[in-house]
Order: sequence, then structure tokens, then C-alpha cells
Amino acid sequence: MKKESPDIIRQMVRDRYAHAATGAGCGCRTGSDSGCCGSGGDMEMVNQIMGYSQEELGSTVEGANLGLGCGNPTAMGRIKQGDVVLDLGSGGGFDCFLAAEKVGDKGRVIGVDMTPEMLSKARENAAKMGLTNVEFRLGKIENLPVSDNSVDVIISNCVINLSPEKKLVFEDAYRVLRPGGRLFVSDVVATAEMPASLREQAALMTGCIAGAEHVDRVRSLLAEVGFRNVKIDLKAYSKELVSGWFPGSGAENFVASADIVAEKPF
Repeated sequence: MKKESPDIIRQMVRDRYAHAATGAGCGCRTGSDSGCCGSGGDMEMVNQIMGYSQEELGSTVEGANLGLGCGNPTAMGRIKQGDVVLDLGSGGGFDCFLAAEKVGDKGRVIGVDMTPEMLSKARENAAKMGLTNVEFRLGKIENLPVSDNSVDVIISNCVINLSPEKKLVFEDAYRVLRPGGRLFVSDVVATAEMPASLREQAALMTGCIAGAEHVDRVRSLLAEVGFRNVKIDLKAYSKELVSGWFPGSGAENFVASADIVAEKPF
């Protein structure tokens, strides 16, 4: 498989998610027969499997939840009133809006996304909801437009696996977190070595699978940059979720959705 440069990979991801933002394509899901981006009851069922409550699913405007995630990072740990929360790859803003409810008027939520079309959609959604404690910034998750030691909680939903430079992502996340800050990430990780033929197939369709780092490597990267109390929980619903993305491919035998929790020490 040809190894593309990080900039080329980022452009491929940007293009794909620009299509998702405008309704012309999706992120991890592929093909009209596989429930692309979810639809109707199917999408609601998948979101409930990933840990979203009926109340959460009904709390935002239509178009905020694009069905591109693989978990519910806002439910992985406590987000308190007054916290500053940062969402890496905020998409249409769904998880930001859930976090905004948790942090209240005294808190703030920042969404960062590198796709202008996604930012436009998220800002429109925030305006429709009348939210004043959420903002969206254009930027790469490897080089965040956020000040040092300014964030209490970082969340991310099925985005870090798309980055070709994951250590840079974790290093910059560590930089912007305050001492004692928490990282709550839902992501796709590799659990076994993927056959080259499958990785190449996945690369053509999406980076969600082809870019997945092995779970042990993710744990090591987090520790290398300074995070402590790292916990990675492989989710039981993974096989159903991944097999829906790539029906008949067997990808579910090599990757899994995971909840990743870590802390920046005081």
C-alpha cells in the first residue's frame, strides 16, 4: 500500500467530511445499502447502542448529529458546571451541544474542526439553538488554536484515528489541558494486524479503519506524552457497528470502538 504524506491524508479526510457536511457523503459509513450516516430508526438505534439517551438524541436541532461517531464521549466521565470543554473534530456540533448543557452558563465549549463546511454547519446549528457558551474554531487537531493550560476536559468522537500524526494530537491535547484535566475519547483502535488487502480497501473508502492505531500503541503514546491513569475499554457493540460500515469485509475482526480515558497530572 502506498504511504501517503500527512498533508495528502488530511486533504482526503477533509474532502470526505466536507461531503458529509453537505449531505453528499458520509464519514465511516459507505454505500447506500449500508445505512450511510444512518437514517430514521436505524440511525437512532445505532446512536442508542453507542450510549446516547433518548433525551440527548432529542435535545439538539436536526443536522447536528450526522451519525459519524463511534461512541458517546460526553458520558465517559464527569463534565462539571463551569468546565471549559474542547471537542477535537467537532463536526456538526452534536457532542459540543451535549457538553454545553453540562457546563452551564458559567462554562464554555470549544469545537475545533479542519473542514470549513463542518464549521459552517455547526455554527448554524448553535445559532438555531440560541447557545452562547459554544464556539467553533477552524484548525487541525495536531496544532490546536487553543491556549496552553486552558481546558478542563477534552472530548473527541471517532476523529483521532483519522489523523496521520496521532502523537502530535496527544501532545497538543496535553499542552492545552490544565493540570488535572481529563481526556474522554471515543475512537476506533486496531486489535489485530489487518491484512494489506483489507487496509487498502478501507483506505479507499475511509480512514476510520485504515488509520486505526493498535490499542497497545495508543496506550503507549498517551503515556509517552505524559498522560496518567490511562484506561482503554473496548466496546461490546463494536462488531455490530464496524460490520455495518463494511458489510462482509471482516473488518470487525481487526478493529474495535473504544472508550479512552486519561488524565494530565497536577
